[in-house]
Amino acid sequence: MKRAYERRPPCHPAAPFNGDAPYPHRVTTDAAPVTYAERLRIPWWSWPLGLAGGGLVGVEIWMGAGGVRAWVPFAVILPLTVALLFWLGRIRVAVTGGEFRVDDARLPLSVIGEVVALDAAGKREALGVGSHPLAFVIQRPWIGGAVQVMLDDPADPTPFWVVSTRHPVELATALRASAGR
Repeated sequence: MKRAYERRPPCHPAAPFNGDAPYPHRVTTDAAPVTYAERLRIPWWSWPLGLAGGGLVGVEIWMGAGGVRAWVPFAVILPLTVALLFWLGRIRVAVTGGEFRVDDARLPLSVIGEVVALDAAGKREALGVGSHPLAFVIQRPWIGGAVQVMLDDPADPTPFWVVSTRHPVELATALRASAGR
């Protein structure tokens, strides 16, 4: 028996969901050349701030009490804080093996049209006024730059992808070179 969340369609056409993505899932080997690779990690100063915030929440729960309330808040909240900080920096962006990979989403390079490197102002415009409700967006607020990839596929309702990157010019160059444009 399928659960309700297993029957729902994906929230976005490019999101992988039981093989229903518009592009077939291809397994690439490690032998495929990697043209560009980046991990969208959080900045280093987020770690001390996040751990201090987790410690502060632990102190608020503890409030000088003895017994179990003295150590359980710290034993639970600090590992959860570390897990959250790792989770925030999990997204990988890569151009490899004929694909543009962003986390679990994969886009064949053959359907890429125009590629635009965006600075912080361009990213703000692409995600604000210039946005489209079906656009595929991976946005990290602590990363200023982004790349906008226009799709040239009439079968895909997604008009473009906007992906945060610390090196928008290098990613756009790698996409153009790999796509043969």
